[in-house]
Amino acid sequence: MSHHIVIIPGDGIGVEITAVARQVLEKTAAKAGLALTFEEKPAGGTAIDKMGVPLPEETLAAARQADAVLLGAVGGPAWDQVAPELRPERAILGLRKALGLYANLRPVKVSPALADYSPLKPELVAGVDILIVRELNGGIYYGEKGSEKDRAWDTEVYSAMEVERIVAVACQAAKVRRGKVTSVDKANVLATSRLWRQTAGTVAAKFTDINLDHLYVDNCAMQLVLAPRQFDVIVTSNLFGDILSDEAAVLTGSIGLLPSASIGDGTGLYEPIHGSAPDIAGRGIANPIGTVLSAAMLLRHSLGEDEAACRVEQAVEAVLKDGYRTADLYRPGFTKVSTMEMGRQILDRL
Repeated sequence: MSHHIVIIPGDGIGVEITAVARQVLEKTAAKAGLALTFEEKPAGGTAIDKMGVPLPEETLAAARQADAVLLGAVGGPAWDQVAPELRPERAILGLRKALGLYANLRPVKVSPALADYSPLKPELVAGVDILIVRELNGGIYYGEKGSEKDRAWDTEVYSAMEVERIVAVACQAAKVRRGKVTSVDKANVLATSRLWRQTAGTVAAKFTDINLDHLYVDNCAMQLVLAPRQFDVIVTSNLFGDILSDEAAVLTGSIGLLPSASIGDGTGLYEPIHGSAPDIAGRGIANPIGTVLSAAMLLRHSLGEDEAACRVEQAVEAVLKDGYRTADLYRPGFTKVSTMEMGRQILDRL
C-alpha cells in the first residue's frame, strides 16, 4: 500500500529541516518495504507572500486527502504587522480545526548522551520519559473573545465530551507505557477545571490498568523541575498544555530536539515544537532532530509502522552517542556538524 505525505516546509528553517526529515522517511520506507509519495504545499508567512493567506485552500485540501502532514515551522518578524486574522500562526490553528486534531502528543525524553545539557542536575533528569497530552481544539484559544476601550476578555469553555476524548487518548497511551496518568487542572478556582477533574476520573475508571492522579497546574509546574521522573503521561487543557509542554522541553537541554504529533478525527499533523528561527535560516546550522523525530511519530501514529519509527529513534540516539552536535548543542570535544551533515549521519545509521 502506498502512503501519501504532504510536507509543509513553512518559513525560516522549515525548508532545511523538512528536507532532512524527508530523506529519513525515504530511506526508512525503503528499508521497511513501504511505498511513500510526497507533495509540498505552502502555509504560513510564505503562503501570505505568495497567495495572500496563511492557509491556502489548496494546502488544506491536500492535507485532508493525505495520510499524514509533516510541518516545518511558520512565522517570523516579517509578518508581525499583518492583520491578526492573517498571521502565519493562523495556518496551524486552521489545520488543527479543519482536520479535527484535538490531541497534541509531546514526548519529552532525555537522551542519555545529553543528560548534562539540561539546566537541571543530570541526576534529576536522567531517565526522564514523559508524554504530555494536550487538548488542542477547545478551551480559551477557541472561546469567545473581544475587547472594548480598556477591557478585554477571553472565554474558557469545555464540554464533557471534549474532556472525555482527550483523557481517553492519555489512558490509551499510558497502557503501553508505565500505566500512570496525571491530570492537570486548576479545580480550586476554575469551573471548567472542576468539570475536567470530575470527567477525567470517570474516564480513567474505565481503564482498570491505569493509575490516575490529579495536580493543580502550579504544583505540576513546580514538580516538573523538582522531580520530573515521577511523571509518565500528563493530560491537560489547551492553555495549560501549551505552557507545561514548553517548560518540560527545557529538561532535554535544547528545544531543537523535541517532536510533536497532533491527532484526532482527520489526517495527523507532525511538527517539531520549535519555531521558524529566521535569524539562522539558510545558514545550515539548524538542528533537524526535532523534525526527524516528528517523522518517526508520523510513521508510528499515522502509518502504524512502529518498528520503522523505532529504527529512526535509535538512529538519532546513536548519532548523539557518537558525539555529533549541531550548533545549538556543540561543546568542545564533540564533532560540530551542519543541518545536512546531521541528516547524513542519521541516514548512515539507518
